[in-house]
Amino acid sequence: MIQQWTEFIRRPGLGRHVVFLSDYNMLLSEYLVQGVDVWINTPRRPWEACGTSGMKVLVNGGLNLSELDGWWAEAYTPEVGWALGDGQEHGDDPAWDAAEAVTLYERLEQEVIPEFYTRNKQGIPGPWVARMRESMARLTPRFSANRTVQEYTERHYMPAAAAYSERAANKGALGRNIVDWEHIIRQKWSALRFGEVKVNINGKLHEFEVQVFLNDLNPKAVRVELCADGIMGGAPVRQEMKRVRRLAGTAGVYVYSAAVSAARPQGDYTARLIPNLDGAAIPLEDARILWQR
Repeated sequence: MIQQWTEFIRRPGLGRHVVFLSDYNMLLSEYLVQGVDVWINTPRRPWEACGTSGMKVLVNGGLNLSELDGWWAEAYTPEVGWALGDGQEHGDDPAWDAAEAVTLYERLEQEVIPEFYTRNKQGIPGPWVARMRESMARLTPRFSANRTVQEYTERHYMPAAAAYSERAANKGALGRNIVDWEHIIRQKWSALRFGEVKVNINGKLHEFEVQVFLNDLNPKAVRVELCADGIMGGAPVRQEMKRVRRLAGTAGVYVYSAAVSAARPQGDYTARLIPNLDGAAIPLEDARILWQR
């Protein structure tokens, strides 16, 4: 590919317009993001790891024209730049590559370049400057190291430090309790199973009752949930089921109950069993899941 680029640049008339910069690194990137007007990034989705180079363009006033992948899939709106692709994966389909190439050239020719060169009497490209300002105002605060470090500190590092202090208190009493709980879960998990499932319609609600065979496991060591996939990109449903009674005449069989909206078919919902203990990080410390079948 480098050889092809070199041969392309050597064509008559292109020497003043195209430059191949070898050995791309942080120092070279620093100069590029300071001087570029449009940052173009054309990976095949989903191969863009993140796109931090496009983020660094923001604070320098540059605009992005990129594939809807990595950060740009999250950041793009028509007011802040231009996009390529449909946000879907198409593998290495040459027909899709060709179609995206056409879209890139059309977008440059019909949108990006005319906006850059359309200037007022003072020589200022008003719409271009407006897009620059919108990009900087909207995206720079979101895609910055300051925001990242602050959120990691508040959401993860400080809670982790507090959790460590809590577990280490009283000569590690909570820590020992978590280790003992993990051992019990590991020993008894394979014997757990779901039994009969009943669903009653009560007005606008589906009322689920699920039998769970815990055998000699303490019910407090697990959590039973009623789950359903999200709709139209929405968050999935995870509703805790309450332990309502022990099944008469059995050892370690409990009935759990939950009510959900009847707006969705009852077949959308499935019960599941996961480990549960106050102070334990689930699923980080125990990712076991037992699904009702």
